[in-house]
Amino acid sequence: MGLYHSVQAVAGATGDGPIDWSAVADAAKAATDTGDLSVETPERDGYATDVRDARNRVREVGQLAFDLPETVEIQNRHHWIDANVATFSRVMEPIEQQAEYIPGIARVVNTGSMAVALSFLGNNVLGQYDPVLLADNDAHALYFVRPNIHRVADQLNVERDRFRRWIAFHEVTHAAEFGAAPWLSDHLETAMEDAIDNLTDGNIDRATLGELDTTMTAVEGYAELLMDRAFDDEYDDLRRKVDERRQGRGPIASLMRRLLGLGMKRQQYERGKAFFDTVADARGVAAAGRVWDSPDTLPTEDEIETPTLWIDRVDP
Repeated sequence: MGLYHSVQAVAGATGDGPIDWSAVADAAKAATDTGDLSVETPERDGYATDVRDARNRVREVGQLAFDLPETVEIQNRHHWIDANVATFSRVMEPIEQQAEYIPGIARVVNTGSMAVALSFLGNNVLGQYDPVLLADNDAHALYFVRPNIHRVADQLNVERDRFRRWIAFHEVTHAAEFGAAPWLSDHLETAMEDAIDNLTDGNIDRATLGELDTTMTAVEGYAELLMDRAFDDEYDDLRRKVDERRQGRGPIASLMRRLLGLGMKRQQYERGKAFFDTVADARGVAAAGRVWDSPDTLPTEDEIETPTLWIDRVDP
């Protein structure tokens, strides 16, 4: 029944633009089980404690001044899809505005592709720090997709509370980065807008795309550094089990990960972590945090590969 309603929503895509975002939301949710969200008070308190503890530990270890987002939500899968339909539509809006005429069949295909992507992500995302890029306000948000956290914890045979705490620490490290560097959102937005403008003009701006990749490598790598130094428990087993689960996915899931660029994100984790481990070992975690002083202190591609170049430039 869910698949039927999903196809029906896509087939009924309407409007003048290349994507019917209302149909995307309807189709993605019809194809995705909502998941249980009957959160009792002890569990809700557990989320609050984990997030608060993560904030305090990350502040201490990273010597960063930041606050948590005002919005911290425990979500089901449909909540997550709704929140991210809004994000995807904002990012795609400049391209949609360039479309003078979109045939109905193209709109249906585009709508269906986005619905499939959001359904896949909605079934797999565990937590998310959302900097709410390209929005009219700076209301950053922190999401935890409870049904996915429970399902994956059970699949990995680890305690749900411990797994939840691990996810909380990881997402709070991202909140720390954007909180400590108020310029970071604008920096990413400008790069995204430049890349999109060039794309709508028929050009691929490889320099800007490379800058975006390098910035996100720094974002992911620094988060990994803080996780290693701030998490108050051993977690090698969690990382190993998550990696094994990712590698053991079936062909369809593996294809979706490639299409969505999730393999690239893993490379950003690994390259960024190697960079920041080298910097922190040489100068300390606080020195590594200087990457957020300004856009000028972000590492270049060459410095990601050879961290001593960044150290010599920023913290000689």
